[in-house]
Amino acid sequence: MDIIDSIILGIIQGLTEFLPVSSSGHLELGKAILGDNSIPEESLLFTVVLHFATALSTIVIFRKDIFEIIKGLFKPAVNDEHRFAIKIIISMLPAVIVGVFFEEQLEQLFGGNIMLVGCMLLVTAALLFLADKAKNTQKKVGFKDALIIGVSQAIAMLPGISRSGATISTSVLLGNDKTKAARFSFLMVVPLIFGKIAKDVLSGDLNFNSQNSVAIIAGFIAAFISGLIACTWMIALVKKSKLSYFALYCVIVGIIAIIFSILN
Repeated sequence: MDIIDSIILGIIQGLTEFLPVSSSGHLELGKAILGDNSIPEESLLFTVVLHFATALSTIVIFRKDIFEIIKGLFKPAVNDEHRFAIKIIISMLPAVIVGVFFEEQLEQLFGGNIMLVGCMLLVTAALLFLADKAKNTQKKVGFKDALIIGVSQAIAMLPGISRSGATISTSVLLGNDKTKAARFSFLMVVPLIFGKIAKDVLSGDLNFNSQNSVAIIAGFIAAFISGLIACTWMIALVKKSKLSYFALYCVIVGIIAIIFSILN
């Protein structure tokens, strides 16, 4: 993978991490179009690094929220920040279980399985369409909601299922406020990404050699910058209830992916 390809994939990751169209699915499509022949483990490594970049962009966008949460955690009395932190932990559990017990099986899905990506994009489209029809409320994400949203996040580890699309749609279908659903969706993934990076560093899985380090860094920077733009944009779009447009996009791309897979 050369530097130009890495930058292109980084931009794809940054834009699609926050837009409900599946960043992992688009990365697999991008790799297939660009002719990337990396083995599944290397492909997943690059994907994780790009997700790390967008996690950093999330922190930048929600820096005030994160600061308030951290500050609230040091207060002795139970408060909204304590409750929010517990909800985040609850939402992480399903994805952690999948990551710990099914990591090898998951890695094999990131090897250019375009048919799977196409089918899962159609699933994402269905979720977005249903969520777009839901009425807006002022309800906050509850503890039970956090667990259900966490299950949808775990399912969204499949390439083609949009993580933001699945979690926001699930939250909205549970009757939660759309803006609060988007905020919870973006913040709940940050600890998981940093946890994944820490695990890989400690286990020695993240070995950057001289042949791919520059390309990965270039992709990281591209994903970070485009992620800042997409995150801000997505917050505004969720408020305006524009999810059906993304549903249509996922249908089109999903069908194209399925046809591409059949013809190749």
